Amino acid sequence: MDEHRSTPRRRVLKAATIAFGGSAISCAVRNLSEYGASLDVTSPIGIPDVLSLVMDSGSQHCRVIWRKEKRIGVRFTGANSKK
Repeated sequence: MDEHRSTPRRRVLKAATIAFGGSAISCAVRNLSEYGASLDVTSPIGIPDVLSLVMDSGSQHCRVIWRKEKRIGVRFTGANSKK
């Protein structure tokens, strides 16, 4: 598989929450970089393109960049991201 990431991600397994529009969904962060993350979800259906990822280290505004059966990839955006 070709690598398209601008920075490598490190493997992690952390509990997190996807927050949007007053709702929240539990997820697991599977890998993480300074620019984005891969998240395990029960289903990507109903998760909007723009969301907040809430982890122990804080909250990040995100945009979904890809979706698979039980995983989504997000890119960090907004004031909290490291661009």
